[in-house]
Amino acid sequence: MAGREGGMEVELATPAGAPDFSLFGMFMRATLVVKLVMLGLVIASILCWAIVFEKFAALRKARRTMDRFEELFWSGQSLDEIEAAVLHWPRVGTVALFLAAMEEWRRSQTAAARAGVAGLMQRIEKVMDVELQRQIARLEQRLMVLATVGSVSPFIGLFGTVWGIMNSFQAIAISKNTNLAVVAPGLAEALFATALGLLAAIPAVIFYNKFANDIARIGARMENFIEEFTAILSRQLEEAY
Repeated sequence: MAGREGGMEVELATPAGAPDFSLFGMFMRATLVVKLVMLGLVIASILCWAIVFEKFAALRKARRTMDRFEELFWSGQSLDEIEAAVLHWPRVGTVALFLAAMEEWRRSQTAAARAGVAGLMQRIEKVMDVELQRQIARLEQRLMVLATVGSVSPFIGLFGTVWGIMNSFQAIAISKNTNLAVVAPGLAEALFATALGLLAAIPAVIFYNKFANDIARIGARMENFIEEFTAILSRQLEEAY
């Protein structure tokens, strides 16, 4: 395309043989090894974002369920009424702890008169501790994927970068020309691999730290509930037996 400036025509078009520096163009021009690196990093990034959205939904559901349950638990209703109300709720967080404790209580009521309150409370606490670990493990599922991608992706991108730079030096050696037009395409492809590695790693690290902190807070809430609930249950059992 040509334009006019001061009565003279100025050539604005790029040369017909100029390399394509778009993202797709750099990918298609890359060698097989660099292409595999780029594809792996893109897949890892997509997988991480899928886990991020799933974790956001799971943690929000757990927090909302726990908030509703704690409001009901401290409303003054009896344990039997609370159990009947939450029986069909999602079995997550403090709801799961409460139902596990109530199930163990009902199974052990006959033995409580013989073994005493202390033995029954030990069993209930043990059941709640096991359920706590199960809930934490469920919330932590797939977090290791984020941690792995966050720690490994930069090195995979760096590997693609080194490989691309090696190809650039080979092109220089073959053409015996250090012109920027010869070097630039290979360097661009190499840096593109590094960029993809960082693009996968940075969100993975950020969200791993966020989710680990959120799960730790939920775990602390469940531990506090175990202490409060066992104290209430112990009082009721001592009055009953």
